[in-house]
Amino acid sequence: MDLGDRILKLNTEVREVGPISRKGFYLAFQDIGACIALVSVRVYYKKCPFTLRNLASFPDTVPRVDSSSLVEVRGACVEHAEERDTPKLYCGADGDWLVPLGKCVCSLGYEEMDGACLACRPGFYKAFAGNIKCSKCPPHSFSYGEGAAFCHCEKAFYRAERDPPTMACTRPPSPPRNVVFNLNDTCLLLEWSPPSDMGGRRDLTYNVLCKRCGPEPDQCQLCGEELRFVPRPQGLTNAMVTVMEFSAHANYTFEIESLNGVSKMSHFPRPVAAITVSTDQGGPFMVGVLKKDWASQNSIALSWLEPEQTSLLVVDYEVKYFEKEHEELSYSSTRTKAPSVVITGLKPSTCYVFSLRTRTSAGHSAYSPKCEYETTDDTSDMASDQGQVLVIVTAAVGGFTLLIILTLFFLITGRCQWYIKSKMSSEDKRRTNYQSGHALPYPGVKSYVDPDTYEDPTQAVHEFAKEIDPTRIRIERVIGAGEFGEVCSGRLRIPGKREIAVAIKTLKGGYVERQRRDFLREASIMGQFDHPNIIRLEGVVTKSRPVMIVVEYMENGSLDSFLRMHDSHFTVIQLVGMLRGIASGMKYLSDMGYVHRDLAARNILVNSNLVCKVSDFGLSRVLEDDPEAAYTTTGGKIPIRWTAPEAISYRKFSSASDAWSYGIVMWEVMSYGERPYWEMSNQDVILSIEEGYRLPAPMGCPVVLHQLMLHCWQKERSQRPKFTDVVSFLDKLIRNPSSLLALVEDIQGLPESPGEVVDYPMFISIGDWLDSIKMSQYKSSFVAAGFSTLDSVAQMSIEDVRRIGVVLIGHQRRIVSSIQNLRLQLLHEQEKGFHV
Repeated sequence: MDLGDRILKLNTEVREVGPISRKGFYLAFQDIGACIALVSVRVYYKKCPFTLRNLASFPDTVPRVDSSSLVEVRGACVEHAEERDTPKLYCGADGDWLVPLGKCVCSLGYEEMDGACLACRPGFYKAFAGNIKCSKCPPHSFSYGEGAAFCHCEKAFYRAERDPPTMACTRPPSPPRNVVFNLNDTCLLLEWSPPSDMGGRRDLTYNVLCKRCGPEPDQCQLCGEELRFVPRPQGLTNAMVTVMEFSAHANYTFEIESLNGVSKMSHFPRPVAAITVSTDQGGPFMVGVLKKDWASQNSIALSWLEPEQTSLLVVDYEVKYFEKEHEELSYSSTRTKAPSVVITGLKPSTCYVFSLRTRTSAGHSAYSPKCEYETTDDTSDMASDQGQVLVIVTAAVGGFTLLIILTLFFLITGRCQWYIKSKMSSEDKRRTNYQSGHALPYPGVKSYVDPDTYEDPTQAVHEFAKEIDPTRIRIERVIGAGEFGEVCSGRLRIPGKREIAVAIKTLKGGYVERQRRDFLREASIMGQFDHPNIIRLEGVVTKSRPVMIVVEYMENGSLDSFLRMHDSHFTVIQLVGMLRGIASGMKYLSDMGYVHRDLAARNILVNSNLVCKVSDFGLSRVLEDDPEAAYTTTGGKIPIRWTAPEAISYRKFSSASDAWSYGIVMWEVMSYGERPYWEMSNQDVILSIEEGYRLPAPMGCPVVLHQLMLHCWQKERSQRPKFTDVVSFLDKLIRNPSSLLALVEDIQGLPESPGEVVDYPMFISIGDWLDSIKMSQYKSSFVAAGFSTLDSVAQMSIEDVRRIGVVLIGHQRRIVSSIQNLRLQLLHEQEKGFHV
């Protein structure tokens, strides 16, 4: 400060006053004689000023004197806004707003603009609360006022009940076009072209109404139930229908109506196209049902009844057939004039589908219902050939007298026929349980029903899942978040029983119908399963909000995370026990006909008793958000590292592809949750598998377990083990722990890819080996002679086999042939090195 010729130095001192316990305070200054002058005094306080943040207003706020604490202030949403999460700010000691939390969003019909929520303009709408802009009304809809939450449809346009507000208004379709018919002696085929105007929708269906008319146009009445429509008269998705069992010399009028999702809302006349058909030919006749007379390795004999009550001349019969596995992608046919035929040139042990139609002077009949018959394998034919040779030899030996020849011939022929029939009956019985190499459900095991086959998915939920009263559920804490909402732990009170711990999946608010359907689809699947190694569904809540799926609570969470947390804490037997539980659950699913498609350690849950249970039955939706999923060349997402090659390339999922995934799960378990193929890219994984590379054995992995993994990773899916075999094999390992002592790192010369595994045996002892070749009666003979290991058996000669008491030539050959296979395998293993 300049006071004349003197320049004075100013000192500034800041003092805090407080905390104040009364209203107001006094300031006083005492001069104690120092050579100073009091120039100015400034009294002020700090505050956090009024502000707008995230569409919420926060008032002036005085901070606390203590600079280490903050003042929490809850904001108020601006006009036409609503809380999404509670808006909060914290006022700091320096008067600054800190740590913004929560927010408000504009309500329906309002959009954010310059920190305020303004009404949507006419012609615009906003159907959901949120900070998004108003949208222009969809086609054929309007909004005249401000702040519209949805747009009204124009006249003659409608919005179906399940249509979202964002969808354009649509109208019913125009009538079908170009209706034509093709009539022969057995059926009437109606065909037509789609409407010229679909009404702006894709959910087009057709209904067919039949009227039988007299000579005059007004003498019409609805057809009775005697007519049969194939596939059905209503809800047709294809522009054609077949009419059967009509009367001769009658006039029929068929009205074909086109419909879509808004047809029921229209008050205009139905869009109908009509056609009149006169049946001047004779009535139809039934086509005979195919019956199998006999089957061999390469041929099947069929016969059928000739058609009755037809005045038309039967020209010939046509039998169409194809391999069941190929699903009629290609088929063959043969013609015959007789009501029987022998189909030759077939594959052994293959199921074929047959159907029959008749050709008359008026044209072809419809095909008969499909029948499935299977050719026999080599064993059945061998038995048949042996029977025939036996007849011939016996007849030749007994050639002394005609009476003896005839007696022996009829006697032995009868025995052979009984033998062949019993073999074929046994074979047919076996084929009943095994079609095309896949096990069908056994008696007492129910079959899996795909919820997608239900027209109304809600019906599937109510059929397979139990509705729970929400008052019996107590949610305790949030343990995770899923695609559709939160996952919580809680308690379920069961009447007459104690409370049980459960996991609760909730469907978040604001969902659309498709999300609700996908959410409940998993419950429809889980509700069909009842097995100790499958996650148990307790029930669902669908009649109140929020929608919930309640399942048993698994304390240790997912298997991969659990193993990583407890690295090297378990014995090999404990790990094998976990693998056995997973295999048992997969065997149950396979027997029911269910293919999991996403078997991985992350989808296995572990309870407090280390019981592993298969979970996650919502592949079609879960993979969309799965970080392990990747797009394939055929479209869609697949967890590449766990999926079999044929499923990646051609989307061919089966129990065999689940077996491949199970091999990867085995590797995850033995490596304590390590990521399969480590940091390799998905494309590199695919290429390396195609080139024959397979995952090496983890450290400390027993030889027998890695060989089972390689067996699961066979390129040919038919060579992979069934889950029944896997469970049986693991049971043997658990009963014989010494077989787990040989570790991969202790042994050289083991195979590193499935191609190097020569007839990998699913046995670990002499007894298992003899059981596999059906020679178990010699078990004690081998042991008594000192042949107690597979290595010693591999060195045996034909003389050794005879010396231990195998007398029958056929048994000697079978045992020696199997010994040669063992010897080749051991030699192969000695020549190959094992690389990690």
